[in-house]
Amino acid sequence: MAVKVIMTWDIAAERDQEYFEFVIGEFVPGVQRLGLQPAEAWATLYGSYPQIQVGLLATDAHEARRVLASPEWGMLQDRLFNYVKNYSYKVVPVRTGFQF
Repeated sequence: MAVKVIMTWDIAAERDQEYFEFVIGEFVPGVQRLGLQPAEAWATLYGSYPQIQVGLLATDAHEARRVLASPEWGMLQDRLFNYVKNYSYKVVPVRTGFQF
């Protein structure tokens, strides 16, 4: 069964430009190289919710766990942490519509 890795975070203060350059230039291509497929990205404009939510698709839970345990993922995640705070993630079964 396909799963979705749902990640949320807030962009660190005054790092917006560097953050967007990293996400577009390195994070998304890196995620794709690891075998996860970007499915969605959401930005919160109002309210006390995480600023960014990203959904990545994996063929199944085993594949998602393999990627998330890989050294390559660890390096991408560490780089992401230079630009974000309040990071969290979870792996859930894919369903239609918005998932939080």
